[in-house]
Amino acid sequence: MSERQFVKMTIEERIAILTIDHPPVNAFNAATMMELDGALDEAMANPDVKVLIITGAGPNVFVAGADINEIARLGDGANEGDARRMLLKGQAVFSKVESARKPVIAAINGACIGGGLELAMACHIRLASDRARLGQTEINLGIIPGWGGTQRLPRILGKGKALELILTGDLINAQEAYRLGLVNKVVPGDALIKEAKGLAKKIASKSAVAIAAALAAVDHSGRLSLADGLLYEVDRFLELTQTHDMREGVTAFLQKRQPIFQDK
Repeated sequence: MSERQFVKMTIEERIAILTIDHPPVNAFNAATMMELDGALDEAMANPDVKVLIITGAGPNVFVAGADINEIARLGDGANEGDARRMLLKGQAVFSKVESARKPVIAAINGACIGGGLELAMACHIRLASDRARLGQTEINLGIIPGWGGTQRLPRILGKGKALELILTGDLINAQEAYRLGLVNKVVPGDALIKEAKGLAKKIASKSAVAIAAALAAVDHSGRLSLADGLLYEVDRFLELTQTHDMREGVTAFLQKRQPIFQDK
């Protein structure tokens, strides 16, 4: 397992926990983004990992956005190329999360702001501490979200509410985020990681090939017409009928026992 300064990874019970640890507020600078990218690649390639959890170090901050010092250096028009590379890199890393064929759970332990919310929205499932605060606050700096916020937030909340949050830069609490459908569940802060691990273990008990097919089908639902999406779903279903795990799952159901999947 690679040694990293800002993104720590531990693996237990087929779950990889990626912890963003860049004090004081876990901001994304170039090095942290590169380390997250590398950690994702490592976890995705590890056959012993079935589910990922991404969280922030400490009790109060998930990720408080991009490193403002790095953004400030992009203000000179001569650095437009650097700015473009930074934006495209962040978008590529977050798209890697969204299109992953292993589930990625965001355990939002505190402030989830700007680039932090953009990362969380790219995750497949979002759990939030009851002390979390979430928002796209870039407008307060005279800029807009650049790592997917203007694209994913409207898809989750609808255009009107997304524009309200983006244009005001306001923060919302975890309960409001749950009401809006931005997070799946709110739990007490000291129970967040336990809750995330419990959910991850439940998912990890399923067939990896079925998990990957479900993720692919849902991912394509946002890219295809309904008619094409339905055909894509049929193809993935038919592929699964030829797997060991499908035969085991059906046999176990008929025999009234728990299936023993082999992820093939």
